[in-house]
Amino acid sequence: MDTTQMLKGLLEGCILKIIQKKTVYGYEMITLLSEYGLNMVSEGSIYPILLKLQKQQLISGEMRPSSEGPQRKYYSLTPTGEIYLQQFEKQWALISSGVNNIMKKENEG
Repeated sequence: MDTTQMLKGLLEGCILKIIQKKTVYGYEMITLLSEYGLNMVSEGSIYPILLKLQKQQLISGEMRPSSEGPQRKYYSLTPTGEIYLQQFEKQWALISSGVNNIMKKENEG
């Protein structure tokens, strides 16, 4: 099964949760996702999601100077993003619990 298809819908929630914890820039987001075990996520998939979340006003972006070169766009969660993330977490808890219950029932047929 293609992992990217499964990840597609979950990445938005994961990205929002990371941004809730810390204001981050795009490439840093890829690094953090990788540290959490999602090392199959590429720049090509992150930036369109960040743009989408910004258009939906779930995150806001701010250009800041960088000591390592050009300015970077840092993202932070908006109040609307906080509400969306709370809803995502509730839905994820229900879905993951149900899937885990099914996967644990190895001997049932």
